[in-house]
Amino acid sequence: MDMELVGDIASLDPELLQLPEVSPLALKSNPYVADELFSQWLSLPETGRMVKSLLDDAKAGTPLSNPGNSSSTHAAATNSLPSMFPAGGAPPLSPRSTSGSPRIMKRAMVGPSTLGSPLKLVSEPVREVIPQNGRPATNELKEQCLSRIDHLFFGHMDGLQVQDFKSVTKEICKLPSFFSSTLFRKIDVDCTGIVTRDAFVDYWVNRNMMTMDIATQIFAILKQPDRKYLTQEDFKPVLRELLATHPGLEFLQSTPEFQERYAETVIYRIFYYINRSGNGHLTLRELKRGNLIAAMQHADEEEDINKVLRYFSYEHFYVIYCKFWELDTDHDFLIDKENLIRYGNHALTYRIVDRIFSQIPRKFTSKVEGKMGYEDFVYFMLSEEDKSSEPSLEYWFKCIDLDGNGVLTPNEMQFFYEEQLHRMECMAQEPVLFEDILCQMVDMIGPERESHLTLRDFKSCKLSGNVFNILFNLNKFVAFETRDPFLIRQEREDPTLTEWDRFAHREYIRLSMEEDGEDASNGSAEVWDESLEAPF
Repeated sequence: MDMELVGDIASLDPELLQLPEVSPLALKSNPYVADELFSQWLSLPETGRMVKSLLDDAKAGTPLSNPGNSSSTHAAATNSLPSMFPAGGAPPLSPRSTSGSPRIMKRAMVGPSTLGSPLKLVSEPVREVIPQNGRPATNELKEQCLSRIDHLFFGHMDGLQVQDFKSVTKEICKLPSFFSSTLFRKIDVDCTGIVTRDAFVDYWVNRNMMTMDIATQIFAILKQPDRKYLTQEDFKPVLRELLATHPGLEFLQSTPEFQERYAETVIYRIFYYINRSGNGHLTLRELKRGNLIAAMQHADEEEDINKVLRYFSYEHFYVIYCKFWELDTDHDFLIDKENLIRYGNHALTYRIVDRIFSQIPRKFTSKVEGKMGYEDFVYFMLSEEDKSSEPSLEYWFKCIDLDGNGVLTPNEMQFFYEEQLHRMECMAQEPVLFEDILCQMVDMIGPERESHLTLRDFKSCKLSGNVFNILFNLNKFVAFETRDPFLIRQEREDPTLTEWDRFAHREYIRLSMEEDGEDASNGSAEVWDESLEAPF
């Protein structure tokens, strides 16, 4: 038993034990801190009960599950990191009441997965894609399809109702199951509530839908008849069905307002990455060039929604929404400059916040003077926390490009760095002169011309996001200058994860630990003060 405990301590990840005010670097340089935290955990009564339960299971010959690797529904409702939280006390992810912050939650309503969900990009299922685009099907292919159609419609002479149509969507159309209702309504144009065999054959076979590639099929199903593009509204029906049917989102069904927030966040993320023109009109070409189809297929096959890191992760939504709620102090669902300046522990400069609110990088959708709405915040936060993505590089490049001529000059960069320099002096940090930092930035980017930097220069360099941190985010600038070799090695070991994936995972753990602490300070997990919350 002693040997096992020593092994556990040796393999303990200090990042998972860190408190908000204790940095990972401090824990790694002072291992006794992690040992002390681990010792405190061992002294908890809940720990003793959990260890006794594990011993009893071992004596009985019950196989021990591997934490963090289970994707079953049962595993999703239990804590897969017992070393972090007392047994049965994992921070729930489901919203607590009918209004207010999602961080005030009911412990009996456990989220789709726990802190132990592995932070890795699970291989997305690959489906057969027919290369043709709406060409007439061969007789052999048509006969095979008609045979499968006859089989599924057998015994339903009057046709299929919407609840029976999912097998057609999955088995014949090879589409994600949460497209079933939308496809049904696309065929049932008269709203009869029935799709007959002949109506389906006419839509899917006779119109050559079956020979289109899957992106074209989805585009045709979602778009309105009079348009050649998709809007955010077009995605809402499939998100509603996903929320109604996905096992990893079942816990949200009692809180429809958070279902709506989750759906909105997923759609905003889709348009942030896929709609590169930024006009809100997603074209077929943009849909084909993005990774949305693969993410949808992955969401349809994976029971743990948090393993679908692209777009659909509930944990990612949780992090975004909690950040917004914390900044929106009056809870009018709008954020002003003074709210945003508090983001990331006052990490940003006033000058960059002014540029954001001048709506240079992106026009606000809030329609309220001097305020950004939730959608605007999602775009900002995704850009701020992952400066390696192309949408983020474009967002910040526009902010720094004061004259809008498509190039960044030393004068423009110095304008933003001046405030950084002043902040360093106020914090008694050794200031780095702009002349020195300019040389460092030019060496980092390696531009075609040293006299200025272009967006093309930024997109061709993997470290280009750090230039923006140098200019307006002091916390990340300092972190980059004193970066931890351990974290760098972690990133190299799994290059499939984005900066956003890593940030969201760390932040979700932190928020969940805070939630756990808040519940403990209230004295009961089942009693809470409604006055702590505010309506939207």
